[in-house]
Amino acid sequence: MIPAPKTNKPKVSVYKFSSCDGCQLSILNLEDELLDLASAVDIAYFLEATRAVKPGPYDVGIVEGSVSTPHEVERIKEVRSECKFLISLGTCATAGGIQALRNFSKPGEYARTVYAHPEFLHYLDTSTPVSAHVPVDLEIWGCPVNKGTVVEVLAALLQNRRPNFPPSPVCLECKRRSIICVAVAQGIPCLGPVVHGGCGALCPANGRGCYGCFGPSSTGNFSALIASMMPHDRYPNETANLLRSISCASPAFRTAADTALKAAAVKETK
Repeated sequence: MIPAPKTNKPKVSVYKFSSCDGCQLSILNLEDELLDLASAVDIAYFLEATRAVKPGPYDVGIVEGSVSTPHEVERIKEVRSECKFLISLGTCATAGGIQALRNFSKPGEYARTVYAHPEFLHYLDTSTPVSAHVPVDLEIWGCPVNKGTVVEVLAALLQNRRPNFPPSPVCLECKRRSIICVAVAQGIPCLGPVVHGGCGALCPANGRGCYGCFGPSSTGNFSALIASMMPHDRYPNETANLLRSISCASPAFRTAADTALKAAAVKETK
C-alpha cells in the first residue's frame, strides 16, 4: 500500500484509454464525497475533470479503459513508469470490456464494412486489460464501477490498509433486496452465481439476468453454472454467448465460454 506522505498530499492521476468514460463519471458523481477526496489528495492529472495538469511522478495512477490501439500499448508503459501504485478502474481496464468481443472475430472485416476509409484507422485485433501489458497493483471491477468502492479504495490507500471488497456474488445481493430469482422463476439465464457483487443486482431487479459486469467471483463455480444453464438455452450457444459478453477477456469467463462451446459441439455430434 502507499502511505500518505507526512507533509504533502498524495498525487493522484486518472487516465482514459479505450472506454466510454462511464467509470470516470462515477468518480465525478461522488458529489459530497468528492469534496472530501479533493481535500485528502492532490488530483494532479484528470482531463475529464480539469485541464490543469501537474507533472509526475504520481503516487497513485487510475486507468480506465482497455488497451485497444498501438498507441495505447506504448502509453500504458509510460503511465506505469510515472505511477508508484497503479489501479485498473472498471471492466474495460480489468478484462478488456465490451470491445473485447473483437477478440472472437475479424476486426478488419468490420472496419471495411463500417468505414469508408478503414486505412485511416489504427487499432489492434484484440482488446486487452491493462494487466496484459504492465503490472497492476489493484483492480476495481464494474461497468461502471461502484463509486462507493472507489472511495473505499482511496481511503484504504490513505490509511495504509487493505481495501474492504464485499466477497459475495450478485445472488446474495438479490437475496438482500428480496428480488425473486429470474433464473428459477422465469427461466432467464443469469450469471449471478459466479459474478462479484457490487452493482446492487441492478439487472435482476429489472427482470433481466446478470451479464457479468463486475467480473468473476472468487467463489464462483463455473462448471456448475454451465451444467445447470445449458440445458435451458433458448437458442444455440446462449450460455456461451452470455459468458462472452462484458467480462469476456477475463480468464475465468474465457475458459468457461470455451468449455460451454465444446460441450455444445459434442452434444451436436451425438
